[in-house]
Amino acid sequence: MRLTLRARLALWAALATGVAVLLVAAGLYWSVNGFLRQAQEQRVSSVLGAVQGRVEGLLRPRPDDDLLGPLLGPQPVSISQADLERIADDVDRRGVELRVIAPQGGRLVAVGTPNFPSGVPADLTPGLRDSGTHLILVRPLRPQVALQVAVDARSLREAREAFVRALTALVPLALLMSLLVGWVVAGRLLRPVRALEGAAHAIGEGGDLRRPLPGAGDGDELARLALTLQQSFARLADARDREQGFLRAAAHDLRSPLAALTARVEGTLARDRDADRYRADLREIGTDITRLSTLANHLLLLARDPAAVQRAPVPLRDLAADAVDRARELDPLADVDLDGAEAVTVPGDRVLLGQAIWNLTTNAVRHAPGATVLVQVRAEPGGAAVTVQDDGPGVDTATLARLGEAFYRPDASRTADASGAGGHGLGLALARHVAGLHGGTLDIDSAPGAGFRVTLHLPG
Repeated sequence: MRLTLRARLALWAALATGVAVLLVAAGLYWSVNGFLRQAQEQRVSSVLGAVQGRVEGLLRPRPDDDLLGPLLGPQPVSISQADLERIADDVDRRGVELRVIAPQGGRLVAVGTPNFPSGVPADLTPGLRDSGTHLILVRPLRPQVALQVAVDARSLREAREAFVRALTALVPLALLMSLLVGWVVAGRLLRPVRALEGAAHAIGEGGDLRRPLPGAGDGDELARLALTLQQSFARLADARDREQGFLRAAAHDLRSPLAALTARVEGTLARDRDADRYRADLREIGTDITRLSTLANHLLLLARDPAAVQRAPVPLRDLAADAVDRARELDPLADVDLDGAEAVTVPGDRVLLGQAIWNLTTNAVRHAPGATVLVQVRAEPGGAAVTVQDDGPGVDTATLARLGEAFYRPDASRTADASGAGGHGLGLALARHVAGLHGGTLDIDSAPGAGFRVTLHLPG
C-alpha cells in the first residue's frame, strides 16, 4: 500500500528526529563515560600517592640489615595483611584495596587486604588496567616488589547501564512524539495543497479554466505553484477559445462551398440540359471543389505536428521562382517578378516553406489587382528572408493589426481572385505558422496608399 504524502512527511520527520537523538546520545555517552573514567583514574592515582610512601616505609630495611645485607644477599620482604588493612583504613576511602607482591622462599608471594579482587595475576606489568569491576594500578617499589592498588569501578559500569536504560526509554518516546508532531505539521503544510486539489477538481468538472486558484501569488513555493497552474489554465483557456473560434470559422467556410456545390449539383440534375450547359455547370462544380481542396490543405498544414516538420536544405530561390510561375499561370495579366540572383538555402520543410511563399505571392496578386508584385530572396545575417511586395492600395493600421489571424478577411469584396476561387483568410495565418515552426518570424508592413510588404525571416 502506497503511503500518503502526509504519512511520508511524518515518517521522515520521525526518522530525522531518531537519527538526531542517537547522534546526541552517542556524543553524550562518549563524553560522560570519558569524564567518569578520568575521575576514577584520578582517584586511583591519588590513592596510590597516599599509600605508596607508607608501604615503602614498611619495606625499608632495619639497621642490622644494612650491615649484613651484602653478606646475606636479598632478604625476604616482611609485610602483613594487617599492615595493609591499617594503611587502607587510614586512607579512609571506600572501595580501596591494596596488595603487595614480594619474594618469599624463592617465589613471589601476594599479601593484600581481604577484599582485594580475586583473579588478578600477581605478575602484572606496571600500569593501569580495567578488570571490569576494578581499576588496577601497579607500581614497582623495588626489584621484585610491586604495589597493586584496586579501586572499585562498579559505579562507572552502573552509570553506563543507567545511561543505556534512559536512552532505551527516551528514543522510542522521542520517535513517537516526532511522529505525532510531524503528522500535525504535515497536515497544516498540506492544507493549501488540498485546497488547490479541490479547486483544480472543480475547474475540471466545470470547465472554467479562468477561475482563480486559492493561494496563488508570489509567496512561498505552494503559492508560486498555484500561480503557475493558474497561468497555465489561462493559457489553455486561450488556446481552447482559439481552437473553438478556428473550428467555427472552418465549419462556416466549409459550409458555404458545400452548400454552393450541393445547389449546383441539384440544379444540374433537376432537368435535362445541353452539353454546353453541363460543361459550364461542371466547371463551376470544379471551382467549388478546388476551393474545398485548398481550404482542406490549408487546415491540414495549420494542424501539422511540429515534431513532423522535416529539416533538410531547402533552396528558397527555387521555391520563389515556382510561386511566381504559378501566379502568372493563375492570372496571365498579373505583373509578378522575381528578384533573387543569389542562391539561398535554409534548413526546413520544403512543402511547408513552398506553401508559405505561394500563399504570400497569391495573396499579393489577389488583393492588389493590377499592381506590380515583386518577390525578393536574399541572404541576411543568421539566415535568409523572402519578401513579397506590391504597390497596391495597402491597408490601414487597424486591419494591419489583425492580419495573420486565421479566417480574418478585411474586405469580402476582395476575396475572389482571377480564377474565381475565393480566399479563406488562411494565407497569412499559414505563413506565420510556418515561420514559427522553423524558428523564424513573419513581418507585415503596410499603410493606405503605400502598398503592402510581407517578409518571411528564416534562420540559417
